[in-house]
Amino acid sequence: MSDMAASARPAEFAVDISPANTALLVIDMQNDFCAREGYVQRVLGMEVGQSSEVAGSINQLVEVARDNRVTVIWIKAAYDPHYIPDNMLSKLRQAGSTNEILCEEGSWGAEFFGVSPLDGELVITKHCYNAFFDTELDAVLQQQCVKTLVVTGVATNVCVDSTIRDGFMRGYNIVVPEECVGSPAVELHEAALLNIHLMFGTVCHSAALMNSWGS
Repeated sequence: MSDMAASARPAEFAVDISPANTALLVIDMQNDFCAREGYVQRVLGMEVGQSSEVAGSINQLVEVARDNRVTVIWIKAAYDPHYIPDNMLSKLRQAGSTNEILCEEGSWGAEFFGVSPLDGELVITKHCYNAFFDTELDAVLQQQCVKTLVVTGVATNVCVDSTIRDGFMRGYNIVVPEECVGSPAVELHEAALLNIHLMFGTVCHSAALMNSWGS
């Protein structure tokens, strides 16, 4: 993916990434997904060591976004059984072989990992993989006349991908800074980035976005 991302220089973005028309989404940067003591590594046995690096890259991008008045929206998962559909609950329990709740509302596992919204920044809670489904996200973006979504967070092949697909179908331009997304399933992470590049949007280096906003 690096060669692909390197081709997206600030002057070559084919979509509008101006601060006034762009929103930065930060998806599921929570302890249960990202911390070594969290659900994904402790229950599912998947290595999440890359999450700290992803968080660091997101923080750099968020700082530049804030400085240039790009809208920053934070997405959190809450997968308590009374929120999520039965088929999703069944798949989670098959994978984890436990009744433990992933990102239980109000728990340590649901807290942010390595990142932190500022007072006044919107935090949206979702109850499935897709951040648009049954949330106010689309209404907020429409109200602010957003045309382009810069999508960051975890996991690239699950919640990031699900949100990108729905956003694309709703007419939003999609940009994914590759250093700012991650997954414990490395091969699926790479496959998701390739598919996003081919079908849904632009995969770039975060530096290209920061340079463009800063200029």
